[in-house]
Amino acid sequence: MPGPGPAPTGPGLAAPMRLTLLQLPVPPPAAYAATGNVPLAAGCLAVAARDVEGLTVEVVPPSLTDRAGDTQLAEHVAAGAPAFLGLSLYLWNVERSLHVAREVKRRSPGTTVLVGGPEVGPDNPWVLEHDAVDIAVTGEAEPVFAEVMRRLVAGEDPAGLPGVAVRGGAFTPAAGASFPLTAYPSPYLAGTVPIDPARSTYVESVRGCRSHCTYCFYPKSSSVLRTLDVDATASLVAAVRDRGARFVTFLDPTFNHRPQFEALVEALAQENAERRLSFFAEVRSEGLTANHAKALARAGFDKLELGLQSVNRATLARVKRHGDPNKVATAAKMLKDEGIDLLIDLIVGLPGDTEDDVARGVDFLLEHGLGEHAQVFLLSLLPGTEMRRTAEADGVVFSPRPPYKVLRTATMDADALLRALLSAEEALGRRVDEWARPHLVTPGGDDGFVVDVDAPEAPSRPGARHQALWLTGADLAARPAVVLEALDTRLRVDPYATLDVVLAPRVAPSDRVLDAVWARLIAAPGHYLSRALAHRGENLGRRLVAVDQGWPAADVARLSSRLPVFRDQGVAQAREDAEHLGGTRPGARIVGPATEADFAALDAADPETVVFADPHLEARWQATRLGYGE
Repeated sequence: MPGPGPAPTGPGLAAPMRLTLLQLPVPPPAAYAATGNVPLAAGCLAVAARDVEGLTVEVVPPSLTDRAGDTQLAEHVAAGAPAFLGLSLYLWNVERSLHVAREVKRRSPGTTVLVGGPEVGPDNPWVLEHDAVDIAVTGEAEPVFAEVMRRLVAGEDPAGLPGVAVRGGAFTPAAGASFPLTAYPSPYLAGTVPIDPARSTYVESVRGCRSHCTYCFYPKSSSVLRTLDVDATASLVAAVRDRGARFVTFLDPTFNHRPQFEALVEALAQENAERRLSFFAEVRSEGLTANHAKALARAGFDKLELGLQSVNRATLARVKRHGDPNKVATAAKMLKDEGIDLLIDLIVGLPGDTEDDVARGVDFLLEHGLGEHAQVFLLSLLPGTEMRRTAEADGVVFSPRPPYKVLRTATMDADALLRALLSAEEALGRRVDEWARPHLVTPGGDDGFVVDVDAPEAPSRPGARHQALWLTGADLAARPAVVLEALDTRLRVDPYATLDVVLAPRVAPSDRVLDAVWARLIAAPGHYLSRALAHRGENLGRRLVAVDQGWPAADVARLSSRLPVFRDQGVAQAREDAEHLGGTRPGARIVGPATEADFAALDAADPETVVFADPHLEARWQATRLGYGE
């Protein structure tokens, strides 16, 4: 581990040491989809460490982390040679964050890297073994993190602190989280996290959870509830409202099971009398009444999440969820009757569940009018959960790397898991997984690279978080080495960026070219996005798409059987073909202007078969037709 020490700037003087905190976003399925990135964990740590003498703290803002690619982030962080880099690790960003940390250390060898978050713990050893990690902190870290930083600034060893491991060593057992939530001010009010009216403002009024669901991370923290009282919570909500917040998400594990729930909802209603705020939270059906539903709606809760998880009561008991599916249906009706939108969770792959149980769960949702609200997804065995500890005994096999998806159980093999998901889609009439939407705007800036294979120039500059590589020229098959070198360059410069490889040569790409490109993309090191849809045989992080350059109809049909194909056209032609796009016609890449009336006419098309060359139109389509806004 690098040994930190103050840098002298004059006789007896030392400059403050700098701590940079980085929290990377969930990578969305489309370039202009909102990431929802609020660096709350980084902001909380900044608050905890800001009083450490001799230390200055900065949080890399979402305006940069939402946009920048891997190399851009590394160059930004390393530019000031910070003494310390702290990473908040979640399943969606852990691999990318560690890659960025390695690149920062390559540019700034004196930087000490600290990691924490849900991914950090004794049962996830691959994180601790990464060569970029110097110090790891597990659990709720505010007080321990502040002490770690005090020791590091003083040139002392933090080994031995509770919940801390240094490179090459094991964790010292962590103490149970017990500090009151009033111990640290909100990072929004302290100025370490910006309030953006366009995205959610996250509020914690409770830490800890009394439920013990074995698939959930919350019990790892504490089963003892620590709460902000009603007045403090209402005051915090009022303060973020007055600073511009419009959407408030309560991170409380079970909002309606917190102490003084009814009094809090009433206080929120008073603070939100002008309905300037929209609230979201997760609730459980147990104990929820019609009066509660009315009060929640009156307060401004316009969307809530309910967990069904399974309709097999034996499974619910086995995973310590318990509960009654019929109560979920009753609670959902009460909330819907008050105009509250819902998200209803159904998990595929819980130990004990069968393919038939999943089908019965979908039927249950449809029977109660909840199909449009259903979120059906594969189980992930998260680090730190009881289910991960008992996986072998339960006969559950899962991927050891994010997103830790279940691969098979004692009652469902891989084929059964996939059949259950596809059957759910058929019954619900929609896809339950995200679509990989290609990024086909006119290349420009740092999100688009064009390689003409007849006059190649290696696209080696750093790019954005989501980028497109356009392969153009006469015939890709005539220059296979150029094609593969272009791919390798992008995968080397920004290996964790979402990459759309766009085939747009004058001669239709042959199957051999497709096979070669796919092989290169598949052979590249995997990451969260590349594995997220592996159960479907899809790659959400590295995509292949073609833009028809006037190819023969037979070639278009051949390519369409293997990958998405789009054709450049004006909006009038797209409107005329709307119902056939993606079927008997390629998708439409609309070149030129489009009005709101054009958008309305294009509603007849599957929205995923319509893309725009103009970035502003594409962003508007994603927000208004695909719901990819915050």
